[in-house]
Amino acid sequence: MTHKNLNVDDFQNKLLCWYKTHHRNLPWRETRDPYQIWVSEVMLQQTTVRAVLPYYRKWLRLFPDVETLSRTPLQKVLKVWQGLGYYQRAKNLHKASQMIRDKYGSQIPQYYDELIMLPGFGPCTAAAVLSLAFDKPYPVLDANVRRVLMRLKRVQKQANHKNDKILLSFQKAYLPQEKGTGLFNQALMELGALVCRTKNPLCLLCPIIEYCKAYKAGVQEIIPYPKKRDYQKIETVVGIVRKKGKYLIQKRPSEGLLADLWEFPGGKRKLGETLEAALRRELKEELNVDVKEDKFLIKVHHAYTLFRITLYAYECHLENEPHLKKHIQQWVSLRVLRRYPVPSGSAKIINFLEERDKIQKERE
Repeated sequence: MTHKNLNVDDFQNKLLCWYKTHHRNLPWRETRDPYQIWVSEVMLQQTTVRAVLPYYRKWLRLFPDVETLSRTPLQKVLKVWQGLGYYQRAKNLHKASQMIRDKYGSQIPQYYDELIMLPGFGPCTAAAVLSLAFDKPYPVLDANVRRVLMRLKRVQKQANHKNDKILLSFQKAYLPQEKGTGLFNQALMELGALVCRTKNPLCLLCPIIEYCKAYKAGVQEIIPYPKKRDYQKIETVVGIVRKKGKYLIQKRPSEGLLADLWEFPGGKRKLGETLEAALRRELKEELNVDVKEDKFLIKVHHAYTLFRITLYAYECHLENEPHLKKHIQQWVSLRVLRRYPVPSGSAKIINFLEERDKIQKERE
């Protein structure tokens, strides 16, 4: 099969005909509401459609518009987001909604220069909102589209932003300029998700295979080059401290990993340190207490972008009463704790504690 020169009309027609027949029916494709499209684009960043769907529906039920979201306390927003990961996305949604409320009367602006100044609005998100909601001629270069274009152009490199300039130039040549930009962007994203997949691309089902230089050269399976990732393994120990049916929790800093989430007191195990020694040191540093007795409860694993965390939870009895820092450390019942935004590892510990309480009540 020979590689065709650029034929814009033919390329667009074949891609759009395929999309019309094969696209998935997703809720954010049934609206032109810029707020709903914005929320979907943020949720879909580094997250699968299957994982996003229940969160998206719940989010719009609780926060149906910019105004509602802007006036909701951040802690409630983070709680609703809990489980999706990359919590900075939720914080940016919340902060941007307040800026849109105050500066634009809760109406999402229709100009790129204004959108790009809002928290969380990178080039891809801004282009998606403008093209999908307002049908403006902006190319969307997300992970799926980047992979499609790299194979079409045969860019044998890793998929990163260093190649975006050449890919955007290539993409703009195909982009409808008068109308239909949003539909074209959707089609290209869907092609990457369903056909031009990361592994085992379904090339024979591709409507634009004749334009693909990677397929012609037989190198589509190795484009883009895989990323080399060095995961940092971390062991963390936490103390489960209980008093009159309530558990001691504390809030993480507002910057850094898992910012503003709540967790049980504890921290990283140092090299050569036993788990019990790490537990006692951390509780002394954070609460100025001495541990009288500890009992191992559960070990949980959780993965983040660059970290692999093993979390060890110990039930602790203290020698002295902790002096809590206002608004940062609190005593909370398990039932109330369910309302707090917590990291996934802490959520697993909470599930364990609830199950343990349930078993104990059944035995009584």
